[in-house]
Amino acid sequence: MTINQGATNLRRVLADPNGFVVAPGVYDGMSARMALAAGFDALYMTGAGTAASVHGQADLGICTLNDMRNNAEMIANLSPSTPLIADADTGYGGPIMVSRTTEQYARSGVAAFHIEDQVQTKRCGHLSGKLLVDTETYATRIRAAVQARQRIGSDIVVIARTDALLGQGYEESLVRLRAARDAGADMGFLEGVSSREMAAQAVRDLAPWPLVLNMVEHGSTPSISAAEAREIGFKMIIFPFATIGPALMAMREGLEKLKRDGLPGLNKELTPQMLFRVCGLDESVKLDADAGGAAFDGGVDLR
Repeated sequence: MTINQGATNLRRVLADPNGFVVAPGVYDGMSARMALAAGFDALYMTGAGTAASVHGQADLGICTLNDMRNNAEMIANLSPSTPLIADADTGYGGPIMVSRTTEQYARSGVAAFHIEDQVQTKRCGHLSGKLLVDTETYATRIRAAVQARQRIGSDIVVIARTDALLGQGYEESLVRLRAARDAGADMGFLEGVSSREMAAQAVRDLAPWPLVLNMVEHGSTPSISAAEAREIGFKMIIFPFATIGPALMAMREGLEKLKRDGLPGLNKELTPQMLFRVCGLDESVKLDADAGGAAFDGGVDLR
């Protein structure tokens, strides 16, 4: 098993004319475990979720390369054969830093990542007021990533994202994505698609280059299901808030109940053993036994 097994598997799916990738957003080990247990064949590490969970901060360019790589490496290695698509923001600098980002992501087991055309003091793509670098600077970022991938012989997929739509319009977005495609990007990512018609037009205008749809519910993009995205012609759909959204609401409700009633009132199914089993308890016990260990001979369940 190689460190880029997930990347190789992802490229296999993308090369299949009928292949389509559905990746729920995850932000930590437990959310990734839950997505894997639900049967998803790919994961997406959300930058907004990483900023929120690691730093308790909004997605305003606070996360560094080390923050993002550390989180991505942990998630990717929970299931190395499952492709992890990861946010890489702006690449964290000029060509040298973009190259370093590419190498570190690849060696951490990340299958694909997207780089955008915002300035370094970036913000979430579904916030207004974004500032962009010029098209040539953007193409330089993509070119540096592609060259780094080739230099280390990795299958990692380079996704070019543009945030030009809201401020500079659809035609300028196409100019930027075509420049990124010409620089060697494997896939395109038009952030903030505002209608189904625009989504379909982008697929047609950039065909046969494969595109990613970013499905942030209640953001700039109307709700488009995975099946609809596939029918429109996208090769991948990501759902950044798929786990952090429900987690946020559940935590708020549970904490309000604790504050009000003096007890969280958890579901009876939620025992320590259940939580630990979600996080690989049984696999760890088996690993110990297979190696000849006796640490868990008495079992782990309360009697």
